[in-house]
Amino acid sequence: MAPNPSDSLDTHKALRLACETLDIEAAAVAGLKQRLGDAFLQAMRLILAARGRVVVMGMGKSGHVGRKLAATLSSTGTPAMFVHPAEASHGDLGMITASDVVLAISNSGESEELQAIVPTIKRQGTPLIGMTGNSRSSLAQHADVHLDSGVDKEACPLNLAPTASTTAQLALGDALAVALLDARGFRAEDFARSHPGGALGRKLLTHVRDVMRGESQVPRVSLDAGLSEIMREMSAKGLGATSVIDNDGQLRGIFTDGDLRRLLETGADLRGHTAAQVMNTAPCTVAIDALAVEAADLMEARRITSVLVLDAQGRLCGALNSNDLMRAKVI
Repeated sequence: MAPNPSDSLDTHKALRLACETLDIEAAAVAGLKQRLGDAFLQAMRLILAARGRVVVMGMGKSGHVGRKLAATLSSTGTPAMFVHPAEASHGDLGMITASDVVLAISNSGESEELQAIVPTIKRQGTPLIGMTGNSRSSLAQHADVHLDSGVDKEACPLNLAPTASTTAQLALGDALAVALLDARGFRAEDFARSHPGGALGRKLLTHVRDVMRGESQVPRVSLDAGLSEIMREMSAKGLGATSVIDNDGQLRGIFTDGDLRRLLETGADLRGHTAAQVMNTAPCTVAIDALAVEAADLMEARRITSVLVLDAQGRLCGALNSNDLMRAKVI
């Protein structure tokens, strides 16, 4: 039976190497700041001026970074796609047009697969941005703009496995994506539209009208309703509260489970009381066009579980409670 490596784990050495790795990679990222300048701005201008997409390319670990960068660009307002350099030589090069911008990533700058397709990219007039760790490399020399992602050393103790170099590529790509995001005036709402299934999308795209209970489901009683009628309405609609309206249908107040509990604690005889006497005259309301997350924030701030919904004319048109928001995954 083969020995289990965990039995002889040198814990002190493992933690030391882990800390050294983080230090080396942090230094690699910090070193990029000194190299940001005209080339970075030229790359931005090429991308902003492009009528097509950013086509990101890279082999091996640089390819993995490229896939992530293409996804980040696409979700932050810069349409992008990843094309594998090896596949490009076998037909996928037709996906790239003169309206696009190619961002080729290679630490050495000498990737054979990239070198094989660079002449075609240049011949058809597609702008080429090279991100390499070697400013004297073939890719850097042929690129219209070169972004220097070089690092002093890899975090790998053997100085072989791409570690600090890929971290630097990733950070430099993110810096480019964020700078482009700001230059395009990209907003949180724009991000939500490309992430409708995510938590942010739900928060920024879901409105009160989308999740509220409709007018027929809103519990309501008149000002002169007695306690038994109030309780029946609250039980029938299952909101834990009822609105109180006047003869013209205008909202005048609200009565909740909490209000009932507090009245009972006083020991008062409630049999002769009307809704007008026990209601809260300052009900918490939210506009029908408000974001659902705003209603959630309001309920949390007021420490309540339900709000009434008003239309643009200030008329009662719906109701909303925390369970409705939870079902919609807003909270």
